[in-house]
Amino acid sequence: MSRSGSLRYYIAARLLLAPLMLWVITTVVFLLLRATPGDPVDALLGPRAPQAAKDELRGQLGLGKPLWFQYFDYMGALLRLDLGQSLISQGQSVWEIIQKFFPATVELAFFSLAIALVVGITVGMVSASRPDTVLDAVGRLFGILTYSVPLFWFGMLLQLIFSVQLGWFPLGTRFPINIPAPDGPTGLYTLDSLLHGNLTQFLTSLYYLALPCLSLGTLISGIFERIVRVNLKQTLQSDYVEAARARGIPESRILMNHGLRNTLIPVVTILGLTFAALLGGAILTEVTFSWPGLANRLYRAIAQRDYPTVQGIVVFFAAIVALVSILIDILNAYIDPRIRY
Repeated sequence: MSRSGSLRYYIAARLLLAPLMLWVITTVVFLLLRATPGDPVDALLGPRAPQAAKDELRGQLGLGKPLWFQYFDYMGALLRLDLGQSLISQGQSVWEIIQKFFPATVELAFFSLAIALVVGITVGMVSASRPDTVLDAVGRLFGILTYSVPLFWFGMLLQLIFSVQLGWFPLGTRFPINIPAPDGPTGLYTLDSLLHGNLTQFLTSLYYLALPCLSLGTLISGIFERIVRVNLKQTLQSDYVEAARARGIPESRILMNHGLRNTLIPVVTILGLTFAALLGGAILTEVTFSWPGLANRLYRAIAQRDYPTVQGIVVFFAAIVALVSILIDILNAYIDPRIRY
């Protein structure tokens, strides 16, 4: 099979697997929500409401139907891209909730990933270029700690030090209430403020982003540090690098042009998994810092037993992770034909 033919086959296989993965995730979430203790009717009316009122509301919401009927009804609506209506926020569709809260999560994830890449690649490069030294030991310790420290604990620690003790950063939220928030088409405060040429709003947005992004980005950077360190260390010991040293090429050029370029291929591979971890970490970060994002809204919906909102947000997140994973796989298959399987 030719290279272009094998690439098309690989892309088609990945695209066919994505709907199957989404169906499995949707089914698991649907069953788990109904298996966990708690009743959304009690969350709406309270546990002391009359039983007749509960039965009437349960019938209106379709919760009195058999489980299999609810499942097929939900899957049919999902095929029509209808995520349903929120049980708690009456009159608000799940799509409206996603549209309102998702930009805050995107902004948090983007800047956190930028911090993770810069910190992780830098520490990994320094550690790999100076093997068996104090810097190498510090780099390995950094990778272990950032991979094992609980995210919520680290976020609370940063709040305690930089917000409570030093007063350098706000404890939480996305924007101060005494300043008009940026209003624009994207919902991303940093981008909308730049589109309107408002430097004050832009700097304020970065100021409120700093601590939660530092918390999430630092811990995720350990993934990149470990990947870069291991692969760069192996690359710097390869024969073609030794040949470059023998020709008198400066070590800095060898590190950047020969070592780091080849090391970044597995970094691209791990981006898809890191993005999934980023969305999972966003839930803890948004709750810790009271960040008004979609992950925080998901946490509230779980606590309130808002079935349609939980299912809709989880499916939405799963679709994004699947799409990003497919794009990363296709990019890697194009760069390195050996991974097409």
